[in-house]
Amino acid sequence: MHPILAEIFGIDGVIVLVVVIAVLFGSTQIPKLARSLGSAQSEFKKGLAEGAKGDAAGETTNAGDKAASKDGEGPSAASG
Repeated sequence: MHPILAEIFGIDGVIVLVVVIAVLFGSTQIPKLARSLGSAQSEFKKGLAEGAKGDAAGETTNAGDKAASKDGEGPSAASG
């Protein structure tokens, strides 16, 4: 490993990173940044949950459509 990278990711590196962020964004912008990151994380989790529900509902709907079309009562059989 590179010794420079090991020093950057140590405790001292984290402290330096926090100080640099505080200087760049200022003390008034850090709470806004943290709030926006928190809301983005919650929206992401909400989207994942909705996607999982949609996938589960889509699988059961698709399975029902396949079963109906095998019986000859599905939408494809009615249109032809």
